[in-house]
Amino acid sequence: MQEVMASSASSPAWVSRGPSRTAVAARSLSSYITAGWGAQRHMKLGVKCTHPLNHSPASAEVLKMGLVAGFRPSPATRIQKRVTLPVRAQAADGDVSGDVATKRSNPATTGMVLPAVGIACLGAILFGYHLGVVNSALDYISRDLGFATNTVKQGWVVSSTLAGATVGSFTGGALADKLGRKRTFQLNALPLIVGTLLSAKASNFEAMVLGRILVGVGIGVSSGVVPLYISEVSPTEIRGTMGTLNQLFICVGILLALIAGLPLGGNPAWWRNMFGIATVPAVLLALGMAYCPESPRWLYKQGRTSEAEVAVRKLWGKAKVESSMADLKAGSVEAVKGDNQDAGWGELFGKRYRKVVTVGMAMFLFQQFAGINAVVYFSTQVFRSAGITSDVAASALVGAANVIGTTVASSMMDKSGRRTLLMGSYTGMSLSMLLLSLALSWSALAPYSGTLAVLGTVAYVLAFSLGAGPVPALLLPEIFGARIRAKAVSLSLGVHWICNFMIGLMFLSVVQRFGVSTVYLFFAVVCAAAVVYVNGNVVETKGRSLEDIERELCPAV
Repeated sequence: MQEVMASSASSPAWVSRGPSRTAVAARSLSSYITAGWGAQRHMKLGVKCTHPLNHSPASAEVLKMGLVAGFRPSPATRIQKRVTLPVRAQAADGDVSGDVATKRSNPATTGMVLPAVGIACLGAILFGYHLGVVNSALDYISRDLGFATNTVKQGWVVSSTLAGATVGSFTGGALADKLGRKRTFQLNALPLIVGTLLSAKASNFEAMVLGRILVGVGIGVSSGVVPLYISEVSPTEIRGTMGTLNQLFICVGILLALIAGLPLGGNPAWWRNMFGIATVPAVLLALGMAYCPESPRWLYKQGRTSEAEVAVRKLWGKAKVESSMADLKAGSVEAVKGDNQDAGWGELFGKRYRKVVTVGMAMFLFQQFAGINAVVYFSTQVFRSAGITSDVAASALVGAANVIGTTVASSMMDKSGRRTLLMGSYTGMSLSMLLLSLALSWSALAPYSGTLAVLGTVAYVLAFSLGAGPVPALLLPEIFGARIRAKAVSLSLGVHWICNFMIGLMFLSVVQRFGVSTVYLFFAVVCAAAVVYVNGNVVETKGRSLEDIERELCPAV
């Protein structure tokens, strides 16, 4: 997940090789995704014949066997492609028999995947928007509601969202398992809408905090259900790119919150409109999900096989129905070896799932304790030391680095892979933190400290957005088995929100005691430790179906 730019200086909020080529660019709120990819490979069978459709049964059987043996991808590297094979086969008796045009049409996706992912990403936009909206508006809110001098109450307006998000993250998984992914999205619109309206109409501190808690519950649910749904409706070949869109649209939401706050200088009451307009994407999310397919994996797990087949056809095309249903059946058979029912919370730490659940929680522990919130919190001061006095300009620089990095990560996720991006990201973050620490403490660098600190900050955010930001939320639904996926994602995100809350609570005290340079050095060590951990514990998931990954990581015992 991502918290970049969701903090202000006044209040620290939290901020196998794939053959397909993908390029994704987020352009605007109304145009969710413009994406293109190609995965065509041309294959030739060098057995000649001249008479079309005049081959013997024997040669036809040979041809069939050759096609099956030569062109069926392995489960680990299955790709979608459209291939036209002009085949010339010769009969055993010497008669040249037939020109056969054989087509295998497995398009990477149908028209339903992108709209479904786009609608789901409204939840990601709301996630980012509600994290960022309070920061530029906090001073105006506190003056309007009468607690301008009470920093404790101001802190509660910010942190109450984190408390609500912790609750939402733990409940979202159970709801997604029981009601399905679509219904959970629609139900989740309720706290998002009610909480937003309460905040916009608040006449006192208590109403504002209640609204923020409800909104927090909503974004807590979204933080788990959005990546879960995207991973389950996206075809294997572009699942990495689609999953990265969750992170990208969180960044978009934060940027929209920044833009929404621009009129505040001329209209102090504008903060109410800033909250009120967030009801629009929440309503669109609830309505849009009515037209999106349900996750075929959830449907199959519920025994609704025919509905799962319909969903597969809508999402991935008719040509993929047979192979996809076979994958779902294989995954179901593997699950039945243990128990086909949804796992209980205690079972997450049993022998079968303990390792992957631990890896999932560790991904968010490293992400939060790698220092992203600290860097964003101090970014304004760092930029001022370099002569950049505009808070908006500082936020724009950080936000630009974040969006650029996430966009690049989207195009690389299904090429370079999750594990490679994670290791490269944490390496870059560690070096950037080391540069920041030295720039703020080494007297020899004093004449250049401002410039070096800005470079270190931008480089850190860019490195974060290339891997440590987008990969954990994408990786978790991939490595968790079907029986535990929703609950395990919820548990890991609960750890994320708890760590975020703890860091926000303790960070200033730690800085005052040890100094910001020492804290940055600690973050550099954490990032280096993350590289070692990822290298030893995280498997590569690109180009593999969720069922194939589950068979490797969560075999029945």
